[in-house]
Amino acid sequence: MFEQECVKCYMHKYNEYNMFLSSIFNIRSVLLLLQDQELARQLVELGHKGSSLEREEFETSKAAAEASRLASESQQKKLASIGKELKDNFLRALAEREEANRSGEMTSIIFIRVQNSHEQEISGYIDYSHQLKFEDFKPYFSRKKRLMPKPTEDVAKHNASSNYEVFTENPRGLLFNCKNDRKILNVDPEATPGDSSIRTPVQCDLYVHVVIYDHVTRKPATSSCAPLSN
Repeated sequence: MFEQECVKCYMHKYNEYNMFLSSIFNIRSVLLLLQDQELARQLVELGHKGSSLEREEFETSKAAAEASRLASESQQKKLASIGKELKDNFLRALAEREEANRSGEMTSIIFIRVQNSHEQEISGYIDYSHQLKFEDFKPYFSRKKRLMPKPTEDVAKHNASSNYEVFTENPRGLLFNCKNDRKILNVDPEATPGDSSIRTPVQCDLYVHVVIYDHVTRKPATSSCAPLSN
């Protein structure tokens, strides 16, 4: 079993099955040097039989490994936070949530209170998942731009979200109704945020006040991921 796992680890290096078979002898030699005498004896007794992959299994595993590699590389390229030096707590918090918000496993509402260039204090709610679809976040993660609550994109004022319907006139205060699972997200700091949601204040240097509301969405035939902790 141990040898087979090692063989599979090196399999991706070989494009041809015959080259792969030739490499197995070297792998076995390394194992004999690294493992104890009992394991070495078992490997010698096993010999070639059962220690390598059949041609069909090799081709199938090779294709699956290549598909997985390409998918991983594609996802990495999509993440705007990859390769960025993130010294600010807020940018790190966004980076931690980026992949989940892009994949639909989570939708995060960001409340920001900040002073603009005229030293006026402004605030608003941003649907992170929604904005990732329509805006390049690389300048934000590179600190070339600062994420600001724009009036036309404020979810609370204009229902500018593909993920939430906003209820502004409600005795309970401002409420966000998730369109995916119909669950309510309550942004009142004195109330609980709701089922499958968590409220996380973020201390940072870029803004006066930041709170991130993470809502884990239900996806058919898949299990939900756990909410991010503080």
